[in-house]
Amino acid sequence: MKRKSAMAVLVTLSLTACSPPAPPQAVLPTVLVRSVGKAGGAAAMQVYTGEVRARFESDLGFRIGGKLVERRVDVGAVVRRGQVLARLDPQDAELAAAAAVAQVAAAEADVALARAELERAQGLRARNFISASALDTRSSAHDAAAARLRQARAQAATARNQAGYAELVADSDGVVTGQAAEVGQVVAVGQAVFRLARPGEREVLIHAPENRVRQLVPGVKAVVRLWSVPDQAYPGVVREVTPMADAATRTFAVRVSVPAADAALQLGATATAAFATDSADTVVLPGAALSRDAGRDVVWLVDGDGIVRPQAVDVIAYREDGAVLRANLPDAARVVVAGVHKLVAGEKVRSVEEGAPVALDVQR
Repeated sequence: MKRKSAMAVLVTLSLTACSPPAPPQAVLPTVLVRSVGKAGGAAAMQVYTGEVRARFESDLGFRIGGKLVERRVDVGAVVRRGQVLARLDPQDAELAAAAAVAQVAAAEADVALARAELERAQGLRARNFISASALDTRSSAHDAAAARLRQARAQAATARNQAGYAELVADSDGVVTGQAAEVGQVVAVGQAVFRLARPGEREVLIHAPENRVRQLVPGVKAVVRLWSVPDQAYPGVVREVTPMADAATRTFAVRVSVPAADAALQLGATATAAFATDSADTVVLPGAALSRDAGRDVVWLVDGDGIVRPQAVDVIAYREDGAVLRANLPDAARVVVAGVHKLVAGEKVRSVEEGAPVALDVQR
């Protein structure tokens, strides 16, 4: 009886040893999540650095070409309307004016001769000594001479103006903010010699990248501060956005008007323009929560079943505490903040709330 029991035990052990082992349970990747949503949105500020500029600026140049012989002002000079800023060598322009005056004198002599011949022909025609055709010829000659006189006088007036254009005169009050020519240089017609900023309204010129310029439309309000006086804030508003990006920097020039500017906003001073974002659609998350998917910035959301999926976001700004994102997140969304670079859309994960005392195993 004992031998039969022993044999039964041996057979059982043999069958157990021959059975295949049970398959191991799949280990789900563990991720750290943070619950956020519209209620957890955070107000953010887009801050751009720029330069204080005048709203109205003009590039001043000569209306004739020539050699620059005198420059009377420097950059930073305050000028008045009608003040002479620079002079060209006037010799050629004066000679041209003198030649035009001589042409006027010659044309006047031709008119006098044509008038005398016309009067003589009229007397002869009255006595039938010449034909009507001959009288018409004298009349036409007189009219042509009178037209040439008018032309010569117009050319003389133009030549006098050209001689006067040898002086570059300020067309308004303002401050010289730029200089592009020196004495001895030959300048072309219309070439900029000075840049003149007119007094009055001040603006801050900033440059926005392509992914943010859509938010900076005319009428958007801003807060302007000087680097030299950071505690003083000025209300500003976007006045103008260039329609084309700069070819070198790929940024768009944006002019922020500062209606309440005072003397502290000096031309050329460094200033910042801050724009408030819509806090209802923004959230601040660690930089580690961001990844790229199909060429977009995304964060990863975990649903109630533990399935992850990417959610497209727009990066508004980076701060010390993370990235400011604009995203249409559902209420109480659970966002993965660690381990995002190993996730695959549709896979199941084990999520751990941020701050929970659980060791993470993000290895796959």
